[in-house]
Amino acid sequence: MPDSPAQDLPGHEDELRPLADHGETSYLGTGRMLGKVAIVTGGDSGIGKAVAIAYAREGADVVIAHLDEDDDADDTRQWIERAGRTAVVVKGDLADPAHCRDIVARTVAAFGRVDVLVNNAAVQMFRETFEEIPDEEWDRVIATNLSAMFHLVKASLPHMPSGSSIIGTSSINSDMPVPQLIPYDVTKAGIANMTAGLAQLLADRGIRANSVAPGPIWTPLIPATMPQDAVEDFGGQVPMGRPGQPAELAPVYVMLASDESSYVSGARIAVTGGKPIL
Repeated sequence: MPDSPAQDLPGHEDELRPLADHGETSYLGTGRMLGKVAIVTGGDSGIGKAVAIAYAREGADVVIAHLDEDDDADDTRQWIERAGRTAVVVKGDLADPAHCRDIVARTVAAFGRVDVLVNNAAVQMFRETFEEIPDEEWDRVIATNLSAMFHLVKASLPHMPSGSSIIGTSSINSDMPVPQLIPYDVTKAGIANMTAGLAQLLADRGIRANSVAPGPIWTPLIPATMPQDAVEDFGGQVPMGRPGQPAELAPVYVMLASDESSYVSGARIAVTGGKPIL
């Protein structure tokens, strides 16, 4: 099980113990996304970092949106460029609707369109009682995890050609909420619901929408937001008995973004170490 020291939000990759695997030395691309343009929020670390690396090795140019983890974002940028693709790094707060629109505007300025939008960035805090949740924390979690997806999708749609893909990072928590993470749980259920609605609303435009429901995945968010005993036991509750690595999710995001999934829309794919989602 992990035994990582506590971190301050939003957390940093180089402080994780053990370090997470984002596919840096293992993911091999086969050109499944050649020429596509992808936005990945939270692309500096965790799942987003693994997705950004995989997309680049599959032939996509990648826009990385991050909060303020400059070193992590720069490392992801370097991996994208080593794959021979262009990386654009956009720093800022997704809780601000204007920043969400700016991410899309900068993507369009650089590449002319958006082929793949991965709504992945998220924040959470562990609270033992409901009364402990500060009002401003509720508002921030909703704004960062859920409202940002609304603003990003709305800004992206005019620039998404037929064949484009929207992917939301939901969670196993959306159906099996962890009571100490209620604001986070609510946003992940909302992402699953919004994605299912978008799949139906956008089908006639040729734009697909799907979501991924991760289980316990080893990222900086865990030691930055959970008590030490929960960190030490993290992942032990699923049948595989361990947390997943970000690299183990990247192939699912590639599949959903690639043209091979042309008839896959409205799906919700569990990556949970054997624990079914409802």
